[in-house]
Order: sequence, then structure tokens, then C-alpha cells
Amino acid sequence: MGKGVKVAVVGGAFAVMIGGAGYGAYNIVSALDGGGGGSAGAAETRRSGPPDKEEVRETADAFLGAWEKGQAAEAASYTNNAADAGVLLTAYGEEARIARVDITPGVPRGATVPFTVKATVSLDGVSEPLRYTSALTVVRGQTTGRALVDWEPSVVHPDLRDGDTLVTGESAQPPIEAVDRDGTVLTREKYPSLGPVLDTLREKYGDKAGGSPAVELSIRHATDEADTPLLTLAEGEPGKLRTTLSAEVQAAAEKAVQAYPESSVVALKPSTGEVLAVANNRDDGFNAAFQGQVAPGSTMKIITAAMLIDNGVTSMNGPAPCTDTATWQSQTFENLTGMEPNEGATLANSFLRSCNTAFIKLIDEKPVDDASLTREAQERFGLGRDDWKTGIASFDGSVPASGGPDRAANAIGQGQVQMNPLNMASVTATAVTGAFRQPYLVPPELDGRQLAQAKGLPSETSAQLKEMMRLTATQGTAQQAMSGLGGDIGAKTGSAEVDGNATSDSWFTGFRNDVAAAAMAQQGGHGGDAAGPIVAAVLRAGG
Repeated sequence: MGKGVKVAVVGGAFAVMIGGAGYGAYNIVSALDGGGGGSAGAAETRRSGPPDKEEVRETADAFLGAWEKGQAAEAASYTNNAADAGVLLTAYGEEARIARVDITPGVPRGATVPFTVKATVSLDGVSEPLRYTSALTVVRGQTTGRALVDWEPSVVHPDLRDGDTLVTGESAQPPIEAVDRDGTVLTREKYPSLGPVLDTLREKYGDKAGGSPAVELSIRHATDEADTPLLTLAEGEPGKLRTTLSAEVQAAAEKAVQAYPESSVVALKPSTGEVLAVANNRDDGFNAAFQGQVAPGSTMKIITAAMLIDNGVTSMNGPAPCTDTATWQSQTFENLTGMEPNEGATLANSFLRSCNTAFIKLIDEKPVDDASLTREAQERFGLGRDDWKTGIASFDGSVPASGGPDRAANAIGQGQVQMNPLNMASVTATAVTGAFRQPYLVPPELDGRQLAQAKGLPSETSAQLKEMMRLTATQGTAQQAMSGLGGDIGAKTGSAEVDGNATSDSWFTGFRNDVAAAAMAQQGGHGGDAAGPIVAAVLRAGG
């Protein structure tokens, strides 16, 4: 494909600079054939089937040539969605201030044509070069039979999604220099999974951190997502934003999740609620550590045990028989394969072995009802009320009142219960201190946030939970993962079955001295298989 007419945008008007034959020559010939400006095909026989090589070449040439010359409407007419294409292509020259566009097509791969864009972004006398690669695909128009560019925003720039646009100007928020609790600078280069978190912190607190805006070419998203900078024309003055994170613990968390796909972890200080680390290993960039909504498996038994103790059903040394199966309202529940029944088991013994049937049998005891677990979660652990204000977006758990089989399933972290590692780290913190301290990543004094409150646990309940978690870490299902950790340690494992998945989700939560952590690895197997080593690594760094 030829190269051709070069275009500059000056004050919104297009100045044409004549280059070689290429695009300009093709457009003259195309016009004679009735192919330009959206009128092509009117006098031709309607064609069908995939576009041939010549049609792919001609359509790509026409589209790229018009785009290169800044003719947004003309370029859009060569697509199968001229309305949306026209809006974005117009913004390319006007709102994004991109000029002197030079497009070099690559070798077609079937109906797909890769290309390289070189251009200049200018504003207020400041200019920076822009270079990137993208691709287009030519398809047959469904109604016209014309060969047309299959319109996607990613044609214009590979990072664009539906509804996005390009803008050049002062950034929506000044840049920030996020630092940890000791003043160490936190960057996405050193701590990759913090990238989305840092973007959110800039969007939310940039104007409160004392900086001045940069001038940037950015993607403005159609959603509430923060703008994505693509090119900086003039650096802003970053403001310093202190977080509760610990660079040392964050580094350990980043390394730990890399060993297990689709995994997330959170660490915090039980004595204050300050978040020390948040890390995710996910391809989609989703902060599942703070915003995930999935079943937590047997880590939920911490809350269930607290509910049973608080309602006088049993105690740490009271009866909790572990049977082979337990039936609740026509649904039969079983334990993990290989677990030996123990009709004389105490709650502590069934807890450290994670016996499902023991907990299911006890939820039928008076005064426990369908809402007992919900009240315990909300009033004692601060969960499920949608009132946490961590400093960034987060989900604070859900433990709905449930009847039927879900009442039993909820008690062992299945059914309708939904949690994430942030929630379960907080559950552990509440269990071992007796006080609910809402987790937070940014000090509330910065923006006057009111942290959520809950009444916490009676001291005798907290003492029993902490001792059962200690036993689980030293004698029970968490023993292998917690092996080698010194200090005051405790833990709880969990495996959550998800419909359609052959392998359960791995869950683990634990504490070491004044650090609590929880992790999840989707389809990671038993709690100690994947989530356990992640939590142990984080506790080793922070405890």
C-alpha cells in the first residue's frame, strides 16, 4: 500500500501537505469509480462473501488515507458504523490535538491490516511525538455489500474501548507521589498490581495532595474509571499522598501472588485496621482483593463459630460432633475426602479439622434462626452493611439471611455468602482482638471520612476464636502452610466449590502478632494448597 498525503491540524483547520502518489492518487481513482465519500456501490452490483485481497487493500487505503488527511467524515464513511467512527475520528484531531498524522500500513493478514501511526500532539506551544501500532479488519457490509472497515474504537488506538474518547489538556487530577507508611515511594513499575489502585488514588485524592495538573493526552473512559494517560506534554507537580501500605509487606505480597494464577491477598494491622498490602495476580486488572464477591469456603467458620458461642449453643470445649454426613432440609452435606468422623469432637477439634457436618448440625440448635449468622456478621464483624470507606472502591461482604438449604450452606461459606480477602483479613483481625476496626488504605483525616462502626465481640468469644485459630495453625489444616513462622500465630483454611469448576477455590486467613492476612486463589484447590503459602509469605514479611 502506498504512502501519501500528509495532514496537519492547525486551529481546527486541516492544512494539506502533498506527499507521494499513494493515498491521494488512489482517492482520485476511487472517486472516478464511485468509491469515495460513502457513495461507493450505488452503481455497482451488490457483492457477497468475504472481501477479496483487492477489496481489503482498497478499503484500507481509502480509510487510512482519509484519516491521515484529517477527513473524519470521509474516513468514517468507509466503516460499517459511520456515526460512532465519525465522532471518535473528529475528536482525534480536535479534542486530542493530534496533527501531522503519518500512517504506514503493514502486510495484510487475510482481511486484517496492521498499521503504524506517527503523529504530533500539540497544545499551547508544547509538542510531543506520538507513535503506536494498531490494526483494522475489512468485512462485507450487511446491507450495502461494500467492503468496509469493521469499526471498533481500538482501530484508532489499541487501548480504546466502546464509549471512550481521546483528549489532550490538563489532567483531571494532579499527579500524585503515593508513599507508604514510612515515606517509601510506591510505583506501578516496582509494585505492578498497585497500578489500578494508584490510578484510583490519583483520581480521588489528586486535588487534596497539593500537586499541580500535568498536560496529557489521555483516554477519557465512558465509565467512572479514571482517565488513562497516554502521553505527557508537560509534567505536573506531584502531590505527596501518604498511604497505610508497607513497601516491605507489599513487595512480599506481589511476589507471593505471582506463584498462583487468579490470586489475591490483603494484609492489615488488627490493632488499627490499617491496610499493609493489597496484591492481585489477574489478567483483567480487577482489584479482586478489595472488590471480589465470591464464596469464602470454610474461612467463614470463624464467624459461624462466633455466632454459636455468642448464642450459647456451644463453646470451644463444648460438643460439636463431626459425623460422616449431615442433612439439612433434604440436602446432604459431606466433609472433605478422608476426614475421620468423631462423634465426641469439641468445637475446637471440629474447627481445626474444618469439619463441615459439625457446624451444620449446630445451626439447628435454639436460639439460632435464619438471621442469626447475618446479625453476627453485621453487628459483631461490621460486614454486609455497605458502609466501609477504605479510601478506594471496596465491597464489605454479604451474609444474607437465608432459609432452606442455604442456611446450612452459608454456615460453611457456601450458599449466598460473598466475601473477598479484605473482608476475611478483617474477620481475622476482629476475631483476635475482639474489636472491629474498619480497614482503610488512606487515612480518614485526609478527606473527613467516617469509618464504619460495629460493636465487636465479647472478650470470652474473642479469646476462644483466637485459641482455635492457634490450634488450627499448629495442629490442624493450616499447620503445613504456617510451619516455620514464629511468634503468636493462628489461621483458618477454606475451600469453596464453585458451580462449573472442577477444582475448588483456595482460601486461607491467618495472623502473626499484629498482622492479619487473607488470600484467595480461584481454582487453587484446598485452602493450604495455594492461598496458604501466599498468606504465610506475607505474614513472614510483616509479622
